[in-house]
Amino acid sequence: MAANKQESSYSVVSYFCGCGGLDLGFRGNFRYHGEEYEKLPFNIKKAYDFEPKCIETYNGYFGDHAERADLSKIDVTTVPKADVLVGGFPCQEFSSCGPLGGLESERGQLYKALINYMKLHKPALVIGENVINLERMDNGNVLKTIVSDLSQAGYKVEVWKMYAPDYGIPQRRTRLFFICVRNDIYNKYGFPKKPDPTYEHNHRSVEWAIGDLVDIANETVPNQSQYFGASKAKKGNGQGDENSKKDLPAYTIRANPKSRVQFHYSLDRRLTVRECARIQTFPDDFVFHHAKTASISQIGNAVPPVLAHTVAKAISDYLQLAIEGVQNND
Repeated sequence: MAANKQESSYSVVSYFCGCGGLDLGFRGNFRYHGEEYEKLPFNIKKAYDFEPKCIETYNGYFGDHAERADLSKIDVTTVPKADVLVGGFPCQEFSSCGPLGGLESERGQLYKALINYMKLHKPALVIGENVINLERMDNGNVLKTIVSDLSQAGYKVEVWKMYAPDYGIPQRRTRLFFICVRNDIYNKYGFPKKPDPTYEHNHRSVEWAIGDLVDIANETVPNQSQYFGASKAKKGNGQGDENSKKDLPAYTIRANPKSRVQFHYSLDRRLTVRECARIQTFPDDFVFHHAKTASISQIGNAVPPVLAHTVAKAISDYLQLAIEGVQNND
């Protein structure tokens, strides 16, 4: 790791990068809803995902350091060594909206790609991410198994449950973050401090997030003209047929939309691609170039960048403390 506090920079490898929500949070240096999110001292050396459209979107924003790869089969010796490994391993097998294949499924085993990297390259920290339903499956045994497997790679593991509105995200979404600290570092410095829920009693609403887009129906704001024209289901009120409540955080942006995206709080239509991106806290200059279904799937699968930035800031503060400890021979 870098040893000079004034010039600290930590190398990062990103697994299951998707379109880049988690990576944007770690990089920082973006503007969302009039607020600047500071550049953080993380340098993303390489990013990997299996979905080619995600790679196109990622590289369209960040540059060209993402590449398509099957992380269940990748030769780990070809992956760069880094100080930090991040990865929102695929959640479909654990999501309440997904097939619920759990650990018995091939995709449910993909978290082991993180472990393969950990065993070879021994990064200082590993940050994993997944859905809240993981802790409910098989009476919590699925989560216990994943934590145990991560620990056996030589790490202490703490799971942060984070309700997104408590951290300024205008969307009802709860996620689990796996904070893995290499044993030797943990023995000196313990775990990073979980961020305080500074918006716990002041949640941002869907109107706060997208209210300024009500009168925009063209591409003066990228992706704002794109939305599904489907009407509500004739029977029942199935997922995606809800109207957003203007004074509350939005419903979760789903990764499997198929036109069942929630409706606007005041307009007689479903949310646009840009409105979904806003609710997920992507900046307006983060453009999605694919068809509506592919773009909203990428958005729904992503970690909200503002939430990721909150986590990344806590990791940065922890690493700075560790560097000071090294310099002071703690």
